[in-house]
Amino acid sequence: MARRALITGITGQDGSYLAEHLLDQGYEVWGLVRGQANPRVSRVRRQLRDVQLVRGDLLDQGSLISAVERVAPDEVYNLGAISFVPMSWEQAELTAEVTGMGVLRMLEAIRVCSGITSSRAAASGQIRFYQASSSEMFGQVRETPQNELTPFHPRSPYGVAKAYGHFLTQNYRESYGMFAVSGILFNHESPRRGAEFVTRKITLGAARIKVGLATELRLGNLDARRDWGYAGDYVRAMRMMLQSATPEDYVIGTGRTHSVRELVEAAFTAAGLDWERHVVLDPALHRPAEVDLLCADPKKARMQLGWEPSVPFEDLIAMMVDSDTRLLAGGGDPDQDSSWP
Repeated sequence: MARRALITGITGQDGSYLAEHLLDQGYEVWGLVRGQANPRVSRVRRQLRDVQLVRGDLLDQGSLISAVERVAPDEVYNLGAISFVPMSWEQAELTAEVTGMGVLRMLEAIRVCSGITSSRAAASGQIRFYQASSSEMFGQVRETPQNELTPFHPRSPYGVAKAYGHFLTQNYRESYGMFAVSGILFNHESPRRGAEFVTRKITLGAARIKVGLATELRLGNLDARRDWGYAGDYVRAMRMMLQSATPEDYVIGTGRTHSVRELVEAAFTAAGLDWERHVVLDPALHRPAEVDLLCADPKKARMQLGWEPSVPFEDLIAMMVDSDTRLLAGGGDPDQDSSWP
């Protein structure tokens, strides 16, 4: 029989790529959705026709237990979160409830449905759990590059909530013997990235100027450096972690960093534009507490999982600019539409 996977965050960038990857691997894929009013749900139904949907909410313990009971998954991928870092300052409590406590509720749902108690450990054939941890947990880094043993110092409510979920995943693994892993993913992008994220803001900005819909792009800190990769590569690593013999945590990234300035240069070059003629620096767009440098050390994933990224930085940015240019030239709305290459 086909393995069955349940994905939270199915309407997001990673959820869509993971669903496609698992379907290609012969899985039966289910996506957790809060309701039918969300316009992204209709997009999932349209673009991922083989994915089945089940109702549930990371804010509601009972609904998660019901969803796990109904789906009876072999694997659960918890990608659901309020993942836009600047918003986590504006909605800190909600970020903690969804991004942090949501992990606890899903782990509890799996524990309850599996019949695991303090006196009964997980048995063979148990549900395997993947938690989407984040490089934002490192924050004010103690060392570069960052690996699985690098201490955390998160610099946003989002990073703090992710660290809580990460340690909970470890705790349930150690306390109950659950097959629970965390992927500490560094920044990963694609044409499906939300329009509010800086990478997509930049590629959309370059595309808007190219097609004549704008003349400038306002940005904040251009000196921050990140390890950017392609989302389609990173979801492969998620599945690999759940196929390993023992549950462990892994850092996933390219091992190379680029500044926001380099990203801008790459995007505007791909659009055939001179970025210095169009980009306006706006101090109001700086974060309250900036994370200056994040760079992965993915050696463990490379050695133990055999995972490697396949899309270079410049190709990724060019892919996104080309997709956004075609979207805008065709009259599409970046807040509603998405490219699915």
